[in-house]
Amino acid sequence: MMHINNLGLIRQKKVLLHPTSFEIKPKKLYALIGHNGSGKSSLIKAMAGEMTPTQGDIRINEHNLQEFSAKALAQNLAYLPQNLPDAGAFTVYELVMLGRYPHQKWLQKPTAEDHEHVNKAITLTQVDAFRDRQVSTLSGGERARVWLAMCLAQQTEFLLLDEPLAALDVVYQVEVLKLIRQLVDEQGLGVVIILHDLNLAARFCDEFIALKQGQLCHMGDVTSTMQKEVLHSIFGVDFTLLTHPDTSHKVAVI
Repeated sequence: MMHINNLGLIRQKKVLLHPTSFEIKPKKLYALIGHNGSGKSSLIKAMAGEMTPTQGDIRINEHNLQEFSAKALAQNLAYLPQNLPDAGAFTVYELVMLGRYPHQKWLQKPTAEDHEHVNKAITLTQVDAFRDRQVSTLSGGERARVWLAMCLAQQTEFLLLDEPLAALDVVYQVEVLKLIRQLVDEQGLGVVIILHDLNLAARFCDEFIALKQGQLCHMGDVTSTMQKEVLHSIFGVDFTLLTHPDTSHKVAVI
């Protein structure tokens, strides 16, 4: 379990996040939503250990996040930032192997166990067909799956994703979300993903975490969130809610 306890963030006298508390459970997919500037990226960076809280703390299985070493933290959670580092010169296999770093000693060569976990991650994310290709030669959707494979190779309980779909067209967005949903269901991961598309979030996620002006304004399941009044309180926009003809999910349109 990941506990966010009275977490607050202030930078240069500006409040990025007012004191906020909630918990993230394994085997659930959480959509982090809100308008631009609402504090989503600041929150997920703090959850990933990239930003030090001004107040409160974050605990994973009762251990304070700030007390973890870099390797220990990477053994407990994997984080994909919005702006990924340039990995074009790596092959797919080499990039996924980087996910094993938290489990390796200094200058240790990959063990049989490392190769086993890398191969498993590659299989789960369906990137085996291009394991020897350079990452720079892949499409956006293929690269997204490779980065997810690297995170899987870390063997963590939690996965944090900062707008992983931003650069993808709708076909790849659906493809990647289907994969993430599969990983939650089959591998038991607890995943928090920043999304801007409410309807994709409602289709694939279990719960919503909504921020507004740096405050947690709503947290709930899909049914309680996809309500006209709730969406208006988050975004200040009047949505019309329709019922999807195939899935019976609520669909929000303007």
